[in-house]
Amino acid sequence: MHLFCHDHPETLSLETTVTDALPGKVALAQSPFYPGGGGQLADRGFLEGENGKAEVTGFEIVDGKLWHLLAGVAEVSGVVRASVDPAFRQTMRQLHTGTHILNAFVFQSFDGALVTGVQMAADGTARMDFDVPGADNDRLRALEGPINDAIRQDIPLAFAYIGMSVAQAERGLIRSRSVAPPPTPDGKVRIVEIVGLDRQACGGTHLASTGNSPAIRILKIDNKGRHNRRVRIGFAENP
Repeated sequence: MHLFCHDHPETLSLETTVTDALPGKVALAQSPFYPGGGGQLADRGFLEGENGKAEVTGFEIVDGKLWHLLAGVAEVSGVVRASVDPAFRQTMRQLHTGTHILNAFVFQSFDGALVTGVQMAADGTARMDFDVPGADNDRLRALEGPINDAIRQDIPLAFAYIGMSVAQAERGLIRSRSVAPPPTPDGKVRIVEIVGLDRQACGGTHLASTGNSPAIRILKIDNKGRHNRRVRIGFAENP
């Protein structure tokens, strides 16, 4: 589905209308929330209207409709203000951008190695699994320098939509071995580009430029089978 947060990434609070309601969940005319996916955690936040305020605890997408799951028994209806937790969104944007930079250097350095899994955490860490047969873990650790060089260069990010068939035909745009971002209703997929460094399909939230990220550390590398290497990263100021 096409998300409001893709077109308006800096809009974290907006006035909107409840268009449908079921016990414990509502759908909105417009929503600033990212519902999660691709290893990225869903946004946190709340809805507030004349009937009170309700915490948003999760999301469901059913038949193309985004449902906001609500905590407690508070009922919201009519016109509401939908607000995303800005600190949590920023952490996810930084972390997701960091995983793309790591992904770029692994892809370039290890003959197009594909991602086999990714998961971001609320504590500002993430893990990525790569299919890199026979990889030297020291070579993987050495990518920390180039990753932080890319952050210091403050490289802009660009976003575009192309047809799914076009994306599938271009080497490296679909970077995961097993899954691809879901297409929009008109059959397109969103492309995230770190200009001059990397292009790949992705539906998550990212920074406008790499310089808005803290420095990144490679915390640990684990061997998960003959081919799989799990790389754990975190922000440099984290313990």
